Amino acid sequence: MNIDYCLEKLKKSTFRARFRLKNKEILYIDEKGMQKIRQHAIDFINTRLAPAQPKNDGSQTPMKGHPVFIAQHATATCCRSCMEKWWKIQKNKPLSEEEKQFVLNLIMTWIERQYEDVKST
Repeated sequence: MNIDYCLEKLKKSTFRARFRLKNKEILYIDEKGMQKIRQHAIDFINTRLAPAQPKNDGSQTPMKGHPVFIAQHATATCCRSCMEKWWKIQKNKPLSEEEKQFVLNLIMTWIERQYEDVKST
C-alpha cells in the first residue's frame, strides 16, 4: 500500500487525526535519535502486533508515553482489529514480513512528518 495514500486516508478520521506528537515526545526523539525510535517500533510490532493472537489485543497499546504508541493510534496500527478494519490485515494469523514492514513504514513516516512539522515551526 502507498504510505502517502494511507496517511491521507487517516486524516479523514476525526479520531485518528487528533493525535500529535507533543513536546515531551519530540524531546524524547531528540534524546534517543530516530534510529532508536525505529528500533523501538520494530520491537513493539514484533511483540505486540505480530503474533496471531497478541496478548491483550485491543488494549495493548497505551495512548501516551512513547512516540511509537501515539503513532500507532494515529495510523490505526494499535491493535489487530484496527489493522483489519483500516488496512485489511487479517486477524488471527501472524503478520507476514511484508505486513510488518508496511506497519513499520506507516508508523515511522507518521513520526518523521510530525517531528519535521514541529521542528520547522
